[in-house]
Formats: sequence, C-alpha cells, structure tokens
Amino acid sequence: MTFPTSLAAWLARCERLHPKEIDMTLARVHQVTERLGLSFDVPVITVAGTNGKGSTCAMLEAIALQAGYRVGLYAKPHLVHFEERCRVNGSMVDAATLLPHFEAVEQARGELALTYFEFTTLAIARALSQTPLDLVILEVGLGGRLDAVNAFDTDCAIITSIDIDHIEYLGPDRESIGREKAGIMRAGKPVIVSDPVPPRSVLDMAASVGADLWCVGRDFHCEGDKQQWNWRGRDKRFNGLAYPALRGANQLLNASGVLAAFESLRDRLPITAQAVRNGFAMVDLPGRFQVIAGQPTLVLDVAHNPHAVATLARNLDQMGYFPRTHAILGAMRDKDIAGMLRHLAPLVDHWHFTDLPVARAATAAELAQVHAGLGAVGPGPVSVACHAEPLSALRAALLAADPADRIVVFGSFSTVGGVLKDGVPRLAGKHAT
Repeated sequence: MTFPTSLAAWLARCERLHPKEIDMTLARVHQVTERLGLSFDVPVITVAGTNGKGSTCAMLEAIALQAGYRVGLYAKPHLVHFEERCRVNGSMVDAATLLPHFEAVEQARGELALTYFEFTTLAIARALSQTPLDLVILEVGLGGRLDAVNAFDTDCAIITSIDIDHIEYLGPDRESIGREKAGIMRAGKPVIVSDPVPPRSVLDMAASVGADLWCVGRDFHCEGDKQQWNWRGRDKRFNGLAYPALRGANQLLNASGVLAAFESLRDRLPITAQAVRNGFAMVDLPGRFQVIAGQPTLVLDVAHNPHAVATLARNLDQMGYFPRTHAILGAMRDKDIAGMLRHLAPLVDHWHFTDLPVARAATAAELAQVHAGLGAVGPGPVSVACHAEPLSALRAALLAADPADRIVVFGSFSTVGGVLKDGVPRLAGKHAT
C-alpha cells in the first residue's frame, strides 16, 4: 500500500473514507483503538460542553505548564493550521510528527471506514500517547457519549456551559443535550460541572454512573470585585487572584471549573498558588473575544450559536464607546442564524456577510436574507454588503470604518480563521494617519 507523504494529502484522504461527515457511533473507534493498543499512562482530563471548552482547555494547559508538568492537548477545530489541534508543552506539533501516526491508524483500521474526525482523533491520540507527558487534555467535539474522544477513559471530566446547538445530533433541548454531554462521565471519577444551572439530566447521569459530582455553587465557589477574585473548593482556597488573561463574561466560571479539576486530581497533579497565578496571567487562546488594538479596533470571536453570541454581545457592550460597529459574519447553514443575529443586531451599524469555503456554510446572500427577515434592527440606519471570503469582507469593512470604530468578526471558526490565515491583522484605517 502506498501512503500519502504529506499531512495535506492524509487529510484529503481522510475526507474520502466515509460517506458521512458525522456518524455518531463509537464502535469503529473502539475497534481501531484496540488494534492499536492505544491508551494513556498519565492522568487524562476530558472537556465537554456547548461553549467554553476551548477556554477551559487553554487554562488547564497554562496552569499545568506553569506547575512544571509536561502537557499534551487535543483541541478542535483549528483556526488556520490543522496542527493547532495537537499541542505538546504549549506548542503545536510539526506536521511531519503526525505522519507516522496517520499511517498507523490507516494500517489498523483495515476494512473500517472512519470519518475524518474519527481518523484524525485517533492519529493525534496515538501521537500524544507516545510522547513523554504528565497530563493529557482532550477536548470533546459536538457531543460526548458518542464522540470519538469518549473512547478513552477520563480521570476527570469537565462539563462547561450547556445550550442549544447541533440539535439534529444531540436533541432539541438542554436536557437531551446535557444527557449526551454527560456521557463522558466515569464511575468513581470526578466530574466538574461549571454550568451554574445544569440540566437535570447531567445530575441524574452522575448519580446513575456513580461519578464524583462537583457542582459550581455547591462544591466550588468563586466571587470577586473589579480588581480580583477568590476561589473556594472542598478543601482548598485561592484568594486575591487576578482575572484570567482571556477576556469575556463567562471566563470566571471556566476558570473556577479548572481549579476544581486540579483540586480533584491534587494527589496526582498538585499545583501551587504561583502556578495558578502565572497560568491565568499567561493563558492565550486566539479567536475567543480576542481584541486586537488598532485603528479601528478588531474583535475576533468564534461564537457560532445564540448562547455564545449573546455572551459576545455582553462583552462588546462592556468595551466602552465606539461610534460605529462593523460586523463580519460567516456561519454554517445548520445554525440558528436568526437567533445569532438577534443578539448582535442592536449593536451593529454595518453588516458584511461572507461566503465560507465549507460545503455546509450558508452563503453571504442567505445570511443577508435572514437578516432582512428580522426587520429594522440596529442602533440606527444599517447597511448590508456580501463578500466572497472573510478577508475581502475585512478589507471592505476597513475601508468603511473610521479609526475610532470597531470591527467584529464572528460566526464560525472558518470565519475567524479566514481573517487570520495570513497572520494577525494590524489595522490602520483610511484616516488613521
């Protein structure tokens, strides 16, 4: 058998292996995992939820690194480069490092047709399993119970906020979705729930499985003022903490869940207060309410469902005064686009809708049509334009913007990634000089 010789070729091959993009079952992944003899000999933290997973994983990684641990992270999706999905000690791996693991999965799968996500998950998991590490962090995809990541047992599960998304796979309400997310729990292992109002299904699943349930507001608590915050767990406290470097209204809940996870694993992964402070101060996660200073100001956020966009709107509202807001939106057709628009429309003066290079993405014209259906919503007269790709939309927004304005890019990883593909933009509007 002749194997691909580049990561790009492997990824193209993976896209052709299975007739479906998503096929919700673990049977194939379990079989290939057994054939590979794939397992982890170090603690594993698995992170599921609707929103906040990426931030939670980034803070776990940052604190563990500051504590002196060797850390492997599997995160998804990527913004620009596939290699972003596999990080070792804070840096994404080289493409060449992954090639032998893609080959091993191909040889092990035999007659089994793996989806792109299943194949790539197994390849990255194998890469991490063969790297000297002290901690592995695995971010779950859209679900939990039937997600490929759930083929691996966890030493500590974290469930972040739960809201309506991917209803065609996970169910139409928070109870159904919570039940799917709760599938990552394991008997006798801690499960950290950082959603302040979790679905009843999550709590019931923990009791049914026999997991050690940690709930925010009961087993761990956070409180603070504008300067600092305090955290209290079952047996441990951290006082006078600076806020995490990640911006946004929900980051304190995510940070609180991270500290609960470390307390639950304190016998195996003890951390110091200094590691916590340094980790929160140094954590970085592109595309999550990422504010790039310039003229105009640029805000990048991968918010892609109404709950996340509502949080984005609150964050934007707290930024201070900007004469005008220009929004760039690209989104998948299966999302609640109208719900997303309703949350942000009252803040936006100029809309730039964009096509995306993804088959299931809505076209710019479709997005504009949904926006038109909302009626007259905005701070004043609103303009609308359509573009072929995100960078073109950004250039058009920059031409229309004054230096004191802001440009917000949101709606999908592909939208933010499209703006970042040539590096972080440094904006200087037409009147800036």
